[in-house]
Amino acid sequence: MTTDDKPKNGSGQSRPTGANRSRQTSRQGPQPVLPRPLRYMVALPPPQARPQAGATGAVLDADGLLRLLEGDPEVGVRRRLPARSGEPGAGGRPFPSVVVVDMTAEHAAELRRRLPQLHIERDRLLTYSEVPVPPRRRKPAPAAPPLGIESTFAFLVRDSAGAPVPGAVVVLTGSGLPAQAVTGPDGRATVTMAGETAESIVSVLVTPRSGHWSVYVERPALSSSRENLIEPETLSEGLEGLPGRQVFGWGQTAMDLDRLPRALRGAGAKIAIIDSGAATEHPDLIGQVTCGIDLAGGKPDGWADDTAHHGSHCAGIIAGGDDGRGIVGFAAEAEVHACKIFPGGRFSDLIEALDYCIDQRIDVINLSLGSRHPSRLVAAKIDEARRAGVACVVAAGSDGGSVCFPGTLPTVLTVAAIGKLGTFPDGTGHAAEVRGPVTGEGYFSPLFTCRGPEVDVCAPGVAVPSCVPPGTYAAWDGTSMAAPHVTGLAALVLAHHEDFRHAYVRRDARRVDRLFHVIRSSCQALDLGDPYRTGAGLPNVLRALGPALTQVTPQPEEVRRWSVELTAEMVLAGLTALGPAQADPNQMGPNQMGPNQVGADQTGGAGHAQAAGAGPAAGTAPMNGYAPQDGFAPSPAGMAVMNGPAQVDGMMPANGLPAGPGRTPGAAAGPSVLAASNGSDAAGAVPAGDPERAAGDGAGAANATPAASGADGAPAPGVTAETGAIFDGVPGGAATVGGGAHDGLRDGTAALAWLAREMGAAGLIAGRRGAGPLL
Repeated sequence: MTTDDKPKNGSGQSRPTGANRSRQTSRQGPQPVLPRPLRYMVALPPPQARPQAGATGAVLDADGLLRLLEGDPEVGVRRRLPARSGEPGAGGRPFPSVVVVDMTAEHAAELRRRLPQLHIERDRLLTYSEVPVPPRRRKPAPAAPPLGIESTFAFLVRDSAGAPVPGAVVVLTGSGLPAQAVTGPDGRATVTMAGETAESIVSVLVTPRSGHWSVYVERPALSSSRENLIEPETLSEGLEGLPGRQVFGWGQTAMDLDRLPRALRGAGAKIAIIDSGAATEHPDLIGQVTCGIDLAGGKPDGWADDTAHHGSHCAGIIAGGDDGRGIVGFAAEAEVHACKIFPGGRFSDLIEALDYCIDQRIDVINLSLGSRHPSRLVAAKIDEARRAGVACVVAAGSDGGSVCFPGTLPTVLTVAAIGKLGTFPDGTGHAAEVRGPVTGEGYFSPLFTCRGPEVDVCAPGVAVPSCVPPGTYAAWDGTSMAAPHVTGLAALVLAHHEDFRHAYVRRDARRVDRLFHVIRSSCQALDLGDPYRTGAGLPNVLRALGPALTQVTPQPEEVRRWSVELTAEMVLAGLTALGPAQADPNQMGPNQMGPNQVGADQTGGAGHAQAAGAGPAAGTAPMNGYAPQDGFAPSPAGMAVMNGPAQVDGMMPANGLPAGPGRTPGAAAGPSVLAASNGSDAAGAVPAGDPERAAGDGAGAANATPAASGADGAPAPGVTAETGAIFDGVPGGAATVGGGAHDGLRDGTAALAWLAREMGAAGLIAGRRGAGPLL
């Protein structure tokens, strides 16, 4: 339980430990500050090594051990964790009975001497794996500050509209120990630093409770006579539309969750989050976290109350509702349990929570927690869980050192954190965590993430947005935020991957090991200078699910939406022109084409690399208002066809546009046409120039052999180059449509998905964020 729990003997009555009996004071008088007794776990050895008698000559079984400890005046018994026989046929030793006690370190040493057959270990406090201290200043300076000097700094934290920001943590770091304060309802806080002056302050970090980005200032110019004003930006300034519209966090998008069909949302999987509970009244979590246990306070529904906010943030990443608003989680249809052990969670609480997960037949557990000290009993319990088919995904730790326990165990999947440039504003605590090198996509390994050979994979863990009580959002850093991304992916794999319906359906260690292998095999390798910081790399949802994607039949409204979205993207990118009846030059955006415009505004493709054989020559889009350039022929609608790339077999530009050099002049669309409709919102796109050749519910792609995007002419991963429809994420040769066939939704979905991917890879359309899945 928590550090405030009263010790209990076998009858359930509280009593002080022997070490504390002489320390009781009057209720009216002040409480002397004295050392606390330490918490220990005392366990029987395995049966084959268990002695037949204890020091008193009595048989030392579980009950005998409890009587022995209850009779010791220097020991306060808190509770007993029962022995467990383990899963039948699973192998491994049964888990012993454990008695949780309070006693001094000296008495623990005496017990070890008298009863060497017992296992006695500290029941240590666990910590969250979020970033615990200001960036760049992990350790205080060794010199003691001069006691005759102190400085007091007043802060006012308010937003850009002048409203106070209550509950913001203000941390000052100087040459000695850091100091902190929390803003009140008026947004004000005062911090006093011993041995510091305004000139010696190294940094100030202000972290609002929710709704705003943090603020980080190095070498701040602080006043000791006036209030120091801090104005954090609101989250909505970086996450447009939140919470009114539904968005994917940048981590979900980096792992391709936004491209996953909505039919695959983890139904049937069971997830447990061992943390601080979950705020089930938050709009993103209503109906999402439905079961749990409160091991911190012992209340029947205490797991649904999260005063620390940490468990709710993790729950939003894993299972935020797919309901049209807020943040979307990975496994929105999974069954989620909240096992509350914080605040005050210890090894013994973690063991009890793991027992709950084994009994409830949980599939995957999120452990965004850790300790700098190992525990043999926790390690044994995690191994028992693995043998029962329960997978543990563990945060590596966020203090910048080596991997924390239990991430050091070979029986878990350990997750480090990565960040991505452009996902947070400058001048924030997130920006202060940037560490080189940085990949071409902007990924970096933050300063805080723990490293080591135990790291299996990495996942987004910087500026991760998610839900916090009562109904708001916050962007946090930490491997605590990285692990839930992988936990959510694990639930999707267990729910939808074919292996876990047949070959690995049995709940045993093989099942867990196979799950970890699938996740590691799905990773995109990241070269960030140190493989111990990234492991196998960033897991990918589409790669992990693989063949499961072939089993999904999109709904007609999804195909319509994808068709409309893709047409709009093509117009914005200058790849097709609007028909005369739709083009209103007075209402066109900066990237749309009116009369006398020959192509897309250059901003439409900014920041995207040009793929070989695709897009404008030299990778530069024609600018608005320019005259036709060499190799370009204007179309009646003002569209130009670009010089250089050969056309995909049977594919011709929409709107009947003439072909430039490299294309066959006057060629018909051929037996297979991939062409955007003239802005129509119908389910099927009709090939331009041949209105009688409708493609059914979707644009037909039969008999088409698209050019492969991989190296040396080989198909790109997950893309088939065989005759028929091209299915996103489907291995070569799978789920194709025969020559000349049109298969309605399937053909249209395949064509749109392939075309969207190829255009994105070529840098012809901007990345889609928060717009819903486009396969």
